Amino acid sequence: MQVKTLLESKPKQIVSSNPLTSIDEAMGLLITNNIGCLPVVDDEDMLVGILSDKDIFARIYQTKGNYQSLKVEDVMTTNLIVGLPSDDIEYIAGVMEKNSIRHVPIVDGKQLIGLISLRDIVKTQTVAREVENRYLMDMLEKRDKSGDI
Repeated sequence: MQVKTLLESKPKQIVSSNPLTSIDEAMGLLITNNIGCLPVVDDEDMLVGILSDKDIFARIYQTKGNYQSLKVEDVMTTNLIVGLPSDDIEYIAGVMEKNSIRHVPIVDGKQLIGLISLRDIVKTQTVAREVENRYLMDMLEKRDKSGDI
């Protein structure tokens, strides 16, 4: 399955942040939306970074809890690993595994068009296996009914 097919099944709205958003606001977005990262986009929806819950935890630890003046741009990752709509889901899963990441922003040029999470990958693989299992069970049933062994 290609990434573009998976994105078609997901909600169109992407929860994202601006570089000048405070870390407190960013944490609020993560918690309220029950998500683990925020793509960071500029005023033209161009991807400029990504902010994960791990990034925030690490910075809070580094600053000994004195993080209130920090903005998203101070904490976000800017050396991004991105995917394309034409990429295969298995490729994205491999990229996630190799780089120990849980989210891959999907871009068209530099414009953010989606976000694939590890949860999306697992769900897609589970559905594919269920379909395959159902197909195999149907084949076995037909074979048994025809008397072929």
